[in-house]
Amino acid sequence: MGAFRSADNLRLGEDRAERIRGVLDPISVSSLMDLLSRQRAERAGVRLFGIDGLDAFVGAQGVIGRLAASIMGDNATPVRAVLFDKTPATNWSLAWHQDRVVAVRERVEVDGFGPWSRKHGALHVGPPFQVLAEMKTLRVHLDPVPTTNAPLLVAPGSHRMGRIPERDVSARVAQCGVVSCLADRGDIWAYATPVLHASERATAPGRRRVLQVDYAIGDLPGGLRWLGV
Repeated sequence: MGAFRSADNLRLGEDRAERIRGVLDPISVSSLMDLLSRQRAERAGVRLFGIDGLDAFVGAQGVIGRLAASIMGDNATPVRAVLFDKTPATNWSLAWHQDRVVAVRERVEVDGFGPWSRKHGALHVGPPFQVLAEMKTLRVHLDPVPTTNAPLLVAPGSHRMGRIPERDVSARVAQCGVVSCLADRGDIWAYATPVLHASERATAPGRRRVLQVDYAIGDLPGGLRWLGV
């Protein structure tokens, strides 16, 4: 693992990662938790689509959607949502990796897109890297995330390295350094979707609920359609 760097000076424009504090007030956090409380927790997150009421938070008029628009422009659209619910009973870890797929509504064969997979009922496909490079990911924190509660780890600058072969991941993390994404309830971490990231097991497990939403601008080519939320 690379040397740890301070998260305090990270900025989305330069580093493609930034902590935005206090985006959701306590009432909004409570409402969002109630909305998501019926979703079944799984080891590596559950994909969300067709959830009544979610668009009121992540769509153009919602508090999360408005933040996305301030970062990407008014055409920012939520194209995938995942709920992570880490508890003492589900204290999983994720190795360093890049997000490499997007969720779509149906299979359409388009040059440069593949392979295909299905995760939790949602159809996914690997797009050309440029599609991922133009996306942003917002991680909405519904619980406090101190160092002991498995904060997300990111390697700032790794998004500039294109699609990184698995054999080169460790070297790229060492080159970029590591930022531990600590958060308070209601904070949002925004980062470039293809940045290398990981999550370790919590050393003092509590509950760590995170709503992760990927945003894009524009349509996919060749008749492919984003799954959306």
